[in-house]
Amino acid sequence: MFRHLLCPLDGSPLSGRAIEKAVALAREIGAELTFFYAKSDPGTLLYGESELSRVMDPEGYAARAEAHARSILSEALAAAEGVRCQAIAVSAGEPYEAIIATAEQKCCDLIVMASHGYRGVKGLLLGSQTQKVLLHSKLPVLVYR
Repeated sequence: MFRHLLCPLDGSPLSGRAIEKAVALAREIGAELTFFYAKSDPGTLLYGESELSRVMDPEGYAARAEAHARSILSEALAAAEGVRCQAIAVSAGEPYEAIIATAEQKCCDLIVMASHGYRGVKGLLLGSQTQKVLLHSKLPVLVYR
């Protein structure tokens, strides 16, 4: 039924458990698996330390973001031994848009992702990427919580 899964990651422990579930599903159904990480776009203004890092040292920030993405994706690839997989990191102002665009570009037929389950004010403030993917994707989404 599903031949190509996209598994977006954010580096959290819950995201790590989603890797395990996505790998198990891909292995069971014989699907290809693409791990995805959205790096913060250096041109996007965010509050806090990351904004200062970009303003003061944009090249250094980009290098740290790339190293962080490689670290997260390397762990995912190592966990997927025996499953046909690849890893992609892109800079994104809106991670949910990059997730959906990548799934479409790679001809994925299922997005498998984690949700922290934040609701109410906390969910509104933190801006659930999973919620946004669910609202905007034309592809089916399997949410692990």
